[in-house]
Amino acid sequence: MNRCVIIEPRRNKGEPELPAAGIMAANPSDVPRLRKLAAEHSLKQHFLFHSGLYSSDHFFLAGPAVGAPMAVMCLEKLIALGAKDIILYGWCGSLVPALKALDILVPTWALSEEGTSGHYEAGDRPQPDPELRHRLAVHCRRSGRACSAGPVWTTDAPYRETRAKVQQYGAEGIVAVDMEYSALCTVAAYRGVRLAACMLVSDELWRPHWQPQYSRPEFRARSGAVLRSLCSWLKGQFE
Repeated sequence: MNRCVIIEPRRNKGEPELPAAGIMAANPSDVPRLRKLAAEHSLKQHFLFHSGLYSSDHFFLAGPAVGAPMAVMCLEKLIALGAKDIILYGWCGSLVPALKALDILVPTWALSEEGTSGHYEAGDRPQPDPELRHRLAVHCRRSGRACSAGPVWTTDAPYRETRAKVQQYGAEGIVAVDMEYSALCTVAAYRGVRLAACMLVSDELWRPHWQPQYSRPEFRARSGAVLRSLCSWLKGQFE
C-alpha cells in the first residue's frame, strides 16, 4: 500500500491532548446523554467535526459518528489527540433469533461491506483488541447485564440489507449488522491502538416483518443506562 498520503491526522495548535481512554458513541440519539454525562463528570467541551468531544484528565466522550467514513475520520482525530483505549458504543440489528432487541452484544470479528477499510492495511476479519474486549465483557456481566458475543456484518447501505443476506449471514454465524464496527477495528489495528465495542440491539431483522425498537421508551432508557455504566467503568479502569 502506498504510504505517501497527502494528509495525516495530527494534533493542531490549540487542540486538546486527550487522556488515553474514552467512549465513542455512534448514534445521534445518544447526544443528549453524552452531554448530560459530560456535565455530571465536569468534562470540558472541544471541537470534533460535526460531533461532540468532551474530556477530563481521566477519560473522554465523543460522538455521534454515523457510518464508516465519518466514524473513521473521528477515530483518526481522536488517536491523533492521544486516544489509545477506545470503547465504541453503538446500536446493531439482530440477524438471529438468539439475539433479541435490548440485548447487549460485545462483538468479536467483523465482516466488512463498507468502503473505508480497504484504504487501510486490513485483514480478512477485522477484530477488536482481545484484552480490552474481554474486560468489557466481564464488566457487562458483573453489572448484571447479560451480553452475547459473535461477529458483526458492517455495511454502508442500511437500505440494502436484503432478506437473502440476513438469512445467509445468520446461517454463517454472523449475529448482527451495524455501520461502523469493521472500519473502526481496521483503523485501530493500523494505528496500533486498542478498540472494543458494546452494542445495544435496536431491531430484529430475522423476523418476517421488521421490528425496530429504538423509539420505545424502554430502549432509550436502556441505552442511557448502558452509556452511564460504560462511563463509570471506564473512569474507574483508567483514572
